[in-house]
Amino acid sequence: MTSELFAPLSLRSGHVLDNRIAKAAMEENMAGDGQLPDKELFGLYRRWAAGGTGLLITGNVMVHAEALTGPAGVVLDAAAPLEPFIEWAKAGKSGGGAIWMQINHPGRQIGSDMPGVVWGPSAVALDLGKHSSRFGRPVAMTPEQIQATVTRYAVTAQRAEQAGFDGVEVHAAHGYLLSQFLSPLVNKRTDQWGGSLENRARMLLDVVRAVRAAVSPSFAVAVKLNSADFQRGGFDADDARQVIEMLEPLGVDLVELSGGSYESPAMSGRPADARTQAREAYFLDLAKDLVKTSPLPLMLTGGITRRETAERVLDSGVAIIGMGTALAVTPDLPDRWRQGREADGQLRPVTWSDKALASTAGMAQVRHQMRRIARGSRPTPGTHPAFALISERRKQRRALRRYRAWLSASQGAA
Repeated sequence: MTSELFAPLSLRSGHVLDNRIAKAAMEENMAGDGQLPDKELFGLYRRWAAGGTGLLITGNVMVHAEALTGPAGVVLDAAAPLEPFIEWAKAGKSGGGAIWMQINHPGRQIGSDMPGVVWGPSAVALDLGKHSSRFGRPVAMTPEQIQATVTRYAVTAQRAEQAGFDGVEVHAAHGYLLSQFLSPLVNKRTDQWGGSLENRARMLLDVVRAVRAAVSPSFAVAVKLNSADFQRGGFDADDARQVIEMLEPLGVDLVELSGGSYESPAMSGRPADARTQAREAYFLDLAKDLVKTSPLPLMLTGGITRRETAERVLDSGVAIIGMGTALAVTPDLPDRWRQGREADGQLRPVTWSDKALASTAGMAQVRHQMRRIARGSRPTPGTHPAFALISERRKQRRALRRYRAWLSASQGAA
């Protein structure tokens, strides 16, 4: 079978992607003053745009200023100025490809040192053993808070379109708020948002309906969904299959499959499940099953670093391959593949036995590379994970002081 890697893909909104390679969302946590994108993010996205991907998906953009996954999170709400986002969209499209904004609410996955709110479907805290105290204790959302949050997603999507982005991706994976509603382990509600899968999916479906209604028909709307949570009794592949079917009539262009959460970080290649291939394309076996029944095009992300693996994923029926870490190490990897070349190196592996800490260090390593690319420097994949982690924590402490001051000032103004 000939490779479709560099063939265009038409989506139901009429949106056409130049090729089947996407830069998947990685949480940059690189916002400047006012929780806005600035020259660092613009530089990073210009480098990626020049590297040959058909689609760039931004890291988490927060829909709620009081609920951030990290203190340097970007916020696009009704009050945010649009100019920096216009600049970001231009940077992402400067190479001729498309850029989508990933929009998200972290729910209960918020650090205990962060100001603001820690919400969840139920008051079920994260269980990370000795690291559990690093996260806030969630309160169960009221129906009014649920409805207000649905509206926030629609406002962010509408403003992303005004800023020149080509689409949005609603994040309903990795244990964030919409994923929490989907999970029977976290969602213990007995009202219309709890119990059956239909009820647990209600908030996601309402968000997608509200987003689709707030943007043009030609604007792409995608959903990122876990193929499985990798926790016994959690959201599983059969649930994923049913949710994809529920999304189909709502005008969704694409579903990106990933897996895991902070409690079971399968997305960083540390799965607790034999069905994930340990080193490359972690979720391919699950995706192969979902492709058979999916009425929507699927994108698969997780551990793809070589052209041969990417082609194997496409041959399985997946429409787009997503890469994160590989593009943080080699931003021009798609262009290299066109020339028959591969990446020069890979990130130094984190072999620590503490899974939660290893996952955090792995993310710090990726951010360290993204910051280098943003400054115009070469990536240094051999950076020691401990060095990256310490450096990241220093930056986060400074960002936390800035975020506290900004949030306090904006709440005072409101």
